Amino acid sequence: MNNLETKNSVFESIKHINEYGNEFWYARELQTVLEYKRWDKFLNVINASIKSCANSNNNVNDHFSQMGKMIELAKGAKRNVLDYKLSRYACYLIVQNADPKKEVVALGQTYFAIQTRRQELNDLEYDKLSEDDKRFYQRNLTRKGNYSLNQTAKNAGVKNFDKFHNAGYKGLYGGETADDIFKRKKLRYREDILDNMGSDELIANLFRISQTNQRLMNDNVKRENNANKTHYKVGKIVRNAIKQAGGTMPEDLPTPKKSLKEIEKQTKKVSL
Repeated sequence: MNNLETKNSVFESIKHINEYGNEFWYARELQTVLEYKRWDKFLNVINASIKSCANSNNNVNDHFSQMGKMIELAKGAKRNVLDYKLSRYACYLIVQNADPKKEVVALGQTYFAIQTRRQELNDLEYDKLSEDDKRFYQRNLTRKGNYSLNQTAKNAGVKNFDKFHNAGYKGLYGGETADDIFKRKKLRYREDILDNMGSDELIANLFRISQTNQRLMNDNVKRENNANKTHYKVGKIVRNAIKQAGGTMPEDLPTPKKSLKEIEKQTKKVSL
């Protein structure tokens, strides 16, 4: 087991499976893993996450199931305390709203982001996909994510979207703008940089996109300059999470030999 798998296993170790085969986590156990000593502090994170869930038009009860739990006190006494059964998506929202300065939170952000964005496919189905099919799958998610992000950014007051998106790229790519990435990949005129990324690089960008969207909504960010700063900050958080997890920096990942548009054209020719 490699270093990243070892660190990720802490989240797998507290995962539960119900009688229907559905996975869930207990908030009290997640609190311990995320190194929150006080429940009231962690409850603030949960409440912010519930708000994010509702703002995304998801049914809160499907992801945050409130329950009671008996805990042992001194001298054998017991007390009923509040707890939650959490879906993977709920955990994803919680690590987004948790303290990013905690290393384990940054690792949790990477872990739950990647797993949550695979929710339309189960892990076995996803792992069986070819690299090109994984690219198409992740590219479709980034396209949807960018659409939502643009809408949220527009509501925050963004007008110069090139500058806004460059802020995110600069945070994630250590200062590189979209044009810098374009040149480094040696792309042709009007080629899309996202169409020329491998699945891992697309996942990193999807994490940046989705978390920025959540942060803009959660913090009720207003004014273009503040939105740009938020996008840069989130990009940098994702970059730090990759570094802490021992991953490869996005600018060091290989560029696929063929763009997704090239593959689409070739597939159409074959099918004719």
